[in-house]
Amino acid sequence: MNVKIYIVLFASGVLVAGCDQSLDKKADTNNVDARYDRSTVTQIRLDQGRALFLQNCAVCHGNEAQGTTDWRKRDKDGNYPPPPLDGTAHAWHHPKMALVYTIKNGTKALGGTMPAWKDSLTDDEIESIIVWFQAKWPDQLYRAWVKRDKESIKRKK
Repeated sequence: MNVKIYIVLFASGVLVAGCDQSLDKKADTNNVDARYDRSTVTQIRLDQGRALFLQNCAVCHGNEAQGTTDWRKRDKDGNYPPPPLDGTAHAWHHPKMALVYTIKNGTKALGGTMPAWKDSLTDDEIESIIVWFQAKWPDQLYRAWVKRDKESIKRKK
């Protein structure tokens, strides 16, 4: 996928502070394939994700991925503060490829403040970080994310 498509995906959602927070009550709960099965996540993966998050992300997103309290309001420089990633904000609205892209490339190219981590974190480490903060999401929220992620994969094909 070329960079322009990633930027469009990113711009269309990742920086949007006012995302609709409603859950799709009809999210597919019976069709969770292996790549989305939370029961297969190992404690080693979660521990790795937590350690990496604390080392690289917590300074902005908080030790428990709670973000800042006023994450929907621009700061004095016109930037949105780091949002919560613990399921109380809009991270669940974004497909995995957008979450990975944001972590790898940061948001500076779009006027944000998040640095790029592609030179510091491997793909596996990024996956562990995402798995860790998604483990904080309630099941209903995670199922809604799974549905959205599957839809984004279908559109990509």
